[in-house]
Amino acid sequence: MNSLDRHMQTAPVVAILRGLSPEEALDIAQALVDGGIHIMEVPLNSPEPLKSISLIAEKFGDQVSVGAGTVLTADNVKAVKDVGGQFIVAPNYSAEVGKACQLLGMDWMPGVYTPTEAFAAVDLGAHSIKLFPAELCPPSIIKAMLAVLPKGTRVLPVGGVDADNIAEYMAVGAAGAGIGSSLFKPGDSPDQVRQRAQALVTNVNKKEC
Repeated sequence: MNSLDRHMQTAPVVAILRGLSPEEALDIAQALVDGGIHIMEVPLNSPEPLKSISLIAEKFGDQVSVGAGTVLTADNVKAVKDVGGQFIVAPNYSAEVGKACQLLGMDWMPGVYTPTEAFAAVDLGAHSIKLFPAELCPPSIIKAMLAVLPKGTRVLPVGGVDADNIAEYMAVGAAGAGIGSSLFKPGDSPDQVRQRAQALVTNVNKKEC
């Protein structure tokens, strides 16, 4: 079992750190760990994202699982792997990115919106499915998808999920969720992030509406 799988079992929240700078990366990562979140995604449209990923991976090691988001090409996948990133998240389904992840042994979470995209991603080896944007996908859609997807497929809603509604998604079988601006925005203090992380972990573990 790799570190991502292990952390998904204990606190299945992916912290989406869009806009994170290398200067604040270690303090924010420590705040997330203190709040109970150990899975961190640095989108590639953040300032110097590869540097932030490298810093987090080097300091925290197997204590966290750190990867990249908004990954659109095979070259992106290799660059993330080279600095210690462990998983790849994308806003879309891309066979190019999926094949690169398989080749390099990276966990792949493609963004999908339809069952057709979800099945294509699973067939290409996706470890988890990012249901995006979740604002347009109520929990009932996840329940319906899980009824037909291969057993064990992890579906994580992203976009519009926060501490107030995450338990609703967990109740219908979501494996976790990706949380962005309601958890972290550039300029937030580590203490703010820690408190939000604690609230999310508490609610994700309720698994009830």
